[in-house]
Amino acid sequence: MRHLLVSPSVRRRLCRKPTASSILRWAHHKTPKPPKPPPPPTPPKPPKKPEKLSLHGETWEDSYSWMSKLNDKVAMRHMDVYMEQEEKYTEAVMFDTERLQNKLQSEMASRMAFDLSTPPVRWGPWLYYRRVEEGKQFPVLCRRLASLNEEFISHKSPSCGFDFTSGQKIEQKLIDYNKEAERFGGYAYEELSEVSPDHRYIAYTMYDKENDFFKLSVRDLITGSLCNKPQADWVTNLAWVKNGQALLYVVTDHYKRPCKLYCCMVGSNGDDVLLLEEPSESVYINIRHTKDFKFVALYVFSTTASKVFLIDSVNPLSEMVPIWEGEAFVHCIVEHHQGNLYLFTDAARGGQLVDNHYLVRSPVEAASSQRNWENVFVDDPGLIIEDVDFCDTHLVLIVRDGRRFRLCTVSLPLPHQKEPVYLNEHSPHFLPLPKYVSQILPGPNYDYYSSTMRFTISSPVMPDAVVDYDLSNGKWTIIQQQNFLHERTRILYGKASTTTAIDKLQNFSSSDTANDKNSELSGQWNDLSEFYTCENYDVSSYDGVMVPLTVVYAPRSKMKGQNPALLHGHGAYGELLDKRWRSELKSLLDRGWVIAYADVRGGGGRGKKWHHDGRRTKKHNSIQDFIQCAKFLLDEKIVHENKLAGWGYSAGGLLVASAINLCPHLFRAAVLKVPFLDPSNTLLHPILPLTPVDYEEFGYPQDTEDFQVIRKYSPYDSIPCDVLYPAVLVTSSFSTRFGVWEAAKWAARVREQTMYDPKRPILLNLTTDIVEENRYMQSKELALETAFLLKMMES
Repeated sequence: MRHLLVSPSVRRRLCRKPTASSILRWAHHKTPKPPKPPPPPTPPKPPKKPEKLSLHGETWEDSYSWMSKLNDKVAMRHMDVYMEQEEKYTEAVMFDTERLQNKLQSEMASRMAFDLSTPPVRWGPWLYYRRVEEGKQFPVLCRRLASLNEEFISHKSPSCGFDFTSGQKIEQKLIDYNKEAERFGGYAYEELSEVSPDHRYIAYTMYDKENDFFKLSVRDLITGSLCNKPQADWVTNLAWVKNGQALLYVVTDHYKRPCKLYCCMVGSNGDDVLLLEEPSESVYINIRHTKDFKFVALYVFSTTASKVFLIDSVNPLSEMVPIWEGEAFVHCIVEHHQGNLYLFTDAARGGQLVDNHYLVRSPVEAASSQRNWENVFVDDPGLIIEDVDFCDTHLVLIVRDGRRFRLCTVSLPLPHQKEPVYLNEHSPHFLPLPKYVSQILPGPNYDYYSSTMRFTISSPVMPDAVVDYDLSNGKWTIIQQQNFLHERTRILYGKASTTTAIDKLQNFSSSDTANDKNSELSGQWNDLSEFYTCENYDVSSYDGVMVPLTVVYAPRSKMKGQNPALLHGHGAYGELLDKRWRSELKSLLDRGWVIAYADVRGGGGRGKKWHHDGRRTKKHNSIQDFIQCAKFLLDEKIVHENKLAGWGYSAGGLLVASAINLCPHLFRAAVLKVPFLDPSNTLLHPILPLTPVDYEEFGYPQDTEDFQVIRKYSPYDSIPCDVLYPAVLVTSSFSTRFGVWEAAKWAARVREQTMYDPKRPILLNLTTDIVEENRYMQSKELALETAFLLKMMES
């Protein structure tokens, strides 16, 4: 017994009964009162400078339009003061979550890919890869000969690329982005990089932050020095010609419209040759070399038509040959294979609009006036082609059957036939995939003559898997995938490492029947479906259209009608909603949250009509779809009736904010990342360059019907008055490329027009720069967002 260890005298005192006097003494004893909590911080109030605007007979007032006057020094000084107040207010509101943020940041940083090297890409005789040197902020682009490094495992290689056995240096540094940062004011953001087909040069563009454009440089990979030519500013596209002796590049005007095409011989002293200039403000140009480097396709898009021209890589100054023409704003990609041009497009056929992409081909030697594009496959509504890739021996197709994504290969060359045939008649081979694949993306795949191609397989319940697929024998190998169960990352190249899990990894022969063996393969894919459940629903929208809804949760913590939830949405540009496994969401899933994804109209994945039914005058469809998915989660008791949050990025921020304006009672909180919140003013008076695609997506303000619809769905113009608004965290950036004034204007007006509740704050989180390349900043920002959601659901 524990009390036998106490001395007898002490035991007598402990066992003594309390007397009346002692009870009275304790009764009158005053316990100290807990300190009063500090009053909630007061949100900042920016100055109001009303400005009247009018269009199409409608007049309205904007009290915060001054925030977007970037050339007004007085306005910008006021803006600096206001932004500082917003920063302090956010810090004050989130002050009591400091320990939680630190814990979350530690969790998230530990889950981020810690690899010091990317998986090497084999192209010709070389292995190309990026790695981070210890203590450095930015990576280094390197290469080494594949023939000397068959057992090269990227994350275990010596950081200096030195072979201590032979005493030789086996690695060649191509670009040190830490040194590039010295050229560009401490900032190193690369948009384009292309190695020449002879592996002698690399052309790349770096963002010049001070001047807000991308600058072209060409580096000699033998000497390591920069070439004196070509060098250019405002570069948006490039392609090698003449086997790497010359470079084609596209530059923009000061409104960032790609409008001029130049050709330059590397290292020449002469002026660059202007091949094409499009003076019209409605015309945009783009270039892309075919994978065999024999041609460069020139794409010319306008508000009336889309055209494709072919440039001979051997003689780029020769005539640009027109090969195809379609309606405005269509997607098309041209490839070349053994004398045939292949066109992958969603353009109308025979005057009839189509809902999905299709593949056609034509002999490269056909005369322009007599060119006839023949269909390769019969249209099959049950098997939609989402993307294509080529190598010398195979055609690779990413296809979709309903919600199911698949990857298949077909041997080349395809036989010539008078009529198109079904895909199955070409004896396709399918890569066996795990369940719930939400996206398949082609990798770099630079080497046209290699039979191995790389793909990234994504799923809501599986970390992204980078797969090398040998098309010649149907075998595949996962070369990179995080394993959260064992807190390690698997990266392979050449011979496998000695870890047990990797030893178990086998190459499986792909076949159509192998797709039915998902349960057997799930362990090989580091699938997390054993710990997190993925469910798919079809939600009836307001007009009866069925909207796909994906729900992910941890079954061990699922309680009917009790869990908080985060509902994602995007619904714009025909882009596929990002449903990949994101390591930061594990912090919410493990705390009992439900993560949901609403594939609303306006987005991708369900055809061209699905996109068109959610844009311009039909934008309300995407907003209503999102609202109906939110109601479904509540009505079906998948989530708690007062614990639903929304999440949207860019155009997705517009979607979520518009849904909140219509139904603020549905949501308890929301996170809006660099959101598009003021379409009326931005589309009418663009501060940042906009393209015709932007106007096709959201509407033309000069058109009366479009203008009325824009005003109706605009988050800034449709904020309800005197309602209890959800708590919202808006993340934006000081960089003008993200339009911080939109977030600032919207936050100020929401506070002004809705009911004030300190438990439902409107917060503005400002970042100083793009944080994707900075692991510390990224985890810190994600920790703040997650802490905000947790705090709001508990308040």
